[in-house]
Amino acid sequence: MPNMRMDKNPMPSQAPEVRITNVDEVTLGYTPEMAIDEAKRCLGCKHKPCMQGCPVNIHIPDFVARVAEGDFEGAYEIISLTSSLPAICGRVCPQETQCEERCVRGIKGEPVAIGRLERFVADYMREKGEAKLAAPERNGHKVAIVGAGPAGLTAAGDLAKLGYQVTVFEALHTPGGVLMYGIPEFRLPKSIVQHEIQKLRDLGVEIVTDYVVGRSGTIDELVDDGYEAIFVGSGAGLPNFMNMPGEELKGVYSANEFLTRFNLMKAYREDSDTPIQHPTKTIVVGGGNVAMDAARCAKRLGSEVHIVYRRSLEELPARKEEVEHAMEEGIIFDLLNNPVAVHSDENGSVKAVECIQMELGEPDDSGRRRPIAKEGSNFMMDADCMIMAIGTSPNPLIRHTTEGLETNRKGCLIVDDNEMTTRDGVFAGGDAVTGAATVISAMGAGKKAAAAMDQYIQKKVRTA
Repeated sequence: MPNMRMDKNPMPSQAPEVRITNVDEVTLGYTPEMAIDEAKRCLGCKHKPCMQGCPVNIHIPDFVARVAEGDFEGAYEIISLTSSLPAICGRVCPQETQCEERCVRGIKGEPVAIGRLERFVADYMREKGEAKLAAPERNGHKVAIVGAGPAGLTAAGDLAKLGYQVTVFEALHTPGGVLMYGIPEFRLPKSIVQHEIQKLRDLGVEIVTDYVVGRSGTIDELVDDGYEAIFVGSGAGLPNFMNMPGEELKGVYSANEFLTRFNLMKAYREDSDTPIQHPTKTIVVGGGNVAMDAARCAKRLGSEVHIVYRRSLEELPARKEEVEHAMEEGIIFDLLNNPVAVHSDENGSVKAVECIQMELGEPDDSGRRRPIAKEGSNFMMDADCMIMAIGTSPNPLIRHTTEGLETNRKGCLIVDDNEMTTRDGVFAGGDAVTGAATVISAMGAGKKAAAAMDQYIQKKVRTA
């Protein structure tokens, strides 16, 4: 009989007053007993609505049924059929707007905690020491992946399983993309990311770091080197600013720079080689997951932190869980406000941020009510640090150094229904195509592109 309890098993976590003093993972994961109990809440619906919300098509009811039986290895085998990064997805996927949103149990109560169960299964197998994957027999064809983020890693894993010789070219010194530089350790431990990447290496994937496509080499040179298809998953790493007075001052960071120094380069450590400010009062501009991450990192540097967002709490785009964690940690939400200028002290550093109050008007194209400035409502907020977390765009380097790649007005690569760009044999997916989005949507694009690349190469073989 199913467990008809209406609410999820709570997720154990560090107390807020403890976790703001460290960078250890906040959520601690289910025990086997909790996982089995939660899995028994699944009704095993025959039409599997939860799967319709999963960008990588995990066979959710099947793996959950295995968990309910205590067969965690069997559950992992099912997840691994379609997902290369389950420990990551279980932590950072917005399940509440995807698989769990469609769960039947969510109609009259809380949905099954699908993401927490996926994380449990992946963690259980990692700690148990899952068997090393054997590299498949090579099929004699080679492909290139540009970018070792979620989209590129997913495409690499799927193509390696099909027997392709896969080489990933990564601009940074460590593979992982946004999983390494963007998402904090306390949400996604970096050892877990590297463990997942090692599984791809075990499949035969070669990862070349410190290689900037467009500078170290070009798409054309990769073609000349014999790569029969290329996937561009270079992300959206170009930060957006508001072009207001004072953005050039010392103490103003893009969220990308701040998070990269904190997460990838461990700037919170006393022995870190990269500098970072340890502010006393930080203003984070924005309301998405990146803003929450930046705010919570600044909190762990000992700062008082304010999130300034031009809409209300109801319009915050960040995940509900991340907002709740930020509030628990004492981060202050100054909503319906927007910065208009940054003011400096005599040394050219941030002294204060001038803001203006906002009110909500009619809905805009996004469906959210449009924020409108209240004339004459300007006020000052003291601060010595400001972090801009208002979105990112794709870096133009690849498109500027490659003939035949067309982009839209936002600089995102244009692709067809098979993820192929306007240049034959060059595919793309993830943030390079959509602009900044979720890890799981990038993975879904990488999976789709890998299948299309296989079809593209095999078709050329048949017609040769």
